[in-house]
Amino acid sequence: MKSFFLLLGLIVMTGMGLSAQKINKAKDYLAKQQLNEAKNEVENFLAGEKNKNNPEGWYTKAKIYSLISEDSVQKASTPGAREIALAAIKKYIELENATVKDSAKRYMLLALDNRKPLTDLYAGYSKDAASYYNAGNFVDALSNFQGSLNVFDFMIDQGWTNGITLDTISVLYAGISAEKANKIDTAALYYSKIAENKVQGQGYESIYKWLADYYKEKNDLEKSQKFTALGKEVYPDDPFWVGFEISLLSEKGTREDLFAKYEEVTQANPSNHLFWFNYAVELYKTAYDEDTAKRPANSKEMIAKSIEKAKKSIEINPQYPNAHMLLGQIYYNQAVDIINTNKQIRPVGGVKLKPEELKLKATLREETNKKFDEAIVEFQKLDELLGGAGKLKMEEKQFLKDAYDLLINIYEQKNDSDKATVYTEKFNNVDKVH
Repeated sequence: MKSFFLLLGLIVMTGMGLSAQKINKAKDYLAKQQLNEAKNEVENFLAGEKNKNNPEGWYTKAKIYSLISEDSVQKASTPGAREIALAAIKKYIELENATVKDSAKRYMLLALDNRKPLTDLYAGYSKDAASYYNAGNFVDALSNFQGSLNVFDFMIDQGWTNGITLDTISVLYAGISAEKANKIDTAALYYSKIAENKVQGQGYESIYKWLADYYKEKNDLEKSQKFTALGKEVYPDDPFWVGFEISLLSEKGTREDLFAKYEEVTQANPSNHLFWFNYAVELYKTAYDEDTAKRPANSKEMIAKSIEKAKKSIEINPQYPNAHMLLGQIYYNQAVDIINTNKQIRPVGGVKLKPEELKLKATLREETNKKFDEAIVEFQKLDELLGGAGKLKMEEKQFLKDAYDLLINIYEQKNDSDKATVYTEKFNNVDKVH
C-alpha cells in the first residue's frame, strides 16, 4: 500500500513537470522572439484542463500577444492581439486574487516586469491612434483611443496610475475623433468626461459650450443646464454663458423661468442695455397677440412691464434703435387696440348713441391720439438715428422702413396729409439713400 502512494505521487509530480516544461517552452520561444511558436505553445498549454487556471500561463499569453500587436507581420495574421493581451492580463489578475491570499504577494510577475505589458498596450494603442488621426482616418483613430482608455481605466481600477483618474488627452481626442467621424453621441460621452472632471485650460471652454448646445438640441433641458452650470463654474468670466442660459430658457424652458433669469441677469448687469431690451422683447412676445382672445390674462401687466424694461434700455443707451422701434411698436399697437374698442361702440337698431357712450368714444379718441403721439416720439427718434446715416445694415434699413410706414398710418389716422406725404417720400427713398 505504501509503495502505491509513492508511485501515485511520482505520477503526479511527473505530470506537474510536464506542465511546467510546456509553459517554459512558450517562455523560451517568447525570449527568442519566435512569437508564432510561443503563441501556439501557450494556447496549447492553457487548453489543458489542468492548466486553464494557471496564472503564469495567462500572464505569459498576455506578454506574447502584446509583442505580436507590435510586430507588423505577426499582427496582420492575429487581429485583435491587443484586446487578447488585455483580456489575458485581466484573467491573470483574477486568478491571482482568487489564489494568492497575501495581497502583498499578488501580481509578482507583473511587478517584476514593471507592469510593462500594460504600459506597452497603452502606448501601442496611443501611437496607432495618433497615426490614424493625423492621416484623417478618424474611425480607426477613435477605436485606438478607446483601446488606450480601456487599458488606462483598468489601471485606474487597480490603483496603478498614481492617483490620476482621467487620461485627459486621450479622452479629448477620442471625443474629437468621434465628432469628426460623425459619431456625435459617442463624442458627447467623451466630452462629458472632460466637463464632469472640470478640466480647464486654453481651448477647453469650447467643450462645455458644445455639450450645452448638444443637449439643448436634444431637448434635454436638465443636461444642457448641467453643462452650462459647469462651464460657468470653470470659466466664470466668459460672457457666453449668460446669453446661452437665456436662449436655452427662451427656446426650451417656461416663461416663468425665463423671466426669473432675466430678473437675475438685469440685476447682475444693470448697465447692459441689451439685457433690458431683450427682457422687454420676451415680455411683449408673451403678452401680445393681434387676436385679443389669445392673449394671457395678465397681458396688460406684462405689456406695462415690457414698456418699463424698454425705457430702461433707452435710458442706458439712447442711441440704440432697436429699443426705440420696440417701444414705438408697443404704443402703436395700444392705439390700434383702443381704436378697435371704439369701433365696438356703435348704434344698434337705428337707435342713437347715449350721451355716456358718445363721451366714452371721445375719451377713447383722446387716448388713441395720446398713444399715437408716444409712438411718434420713438419713430422720429429712429428717423433721427438712422435717417441721416449713410449705408445701413439690413436690419436697420428694415427698422427705418417700418418706422416710416407706421408714421404714415398714424398721420393718416390724424388726417394730417402733409406729414403723411413727408414720410411717404422718406419711405420710398430708403433703398436709394441707404
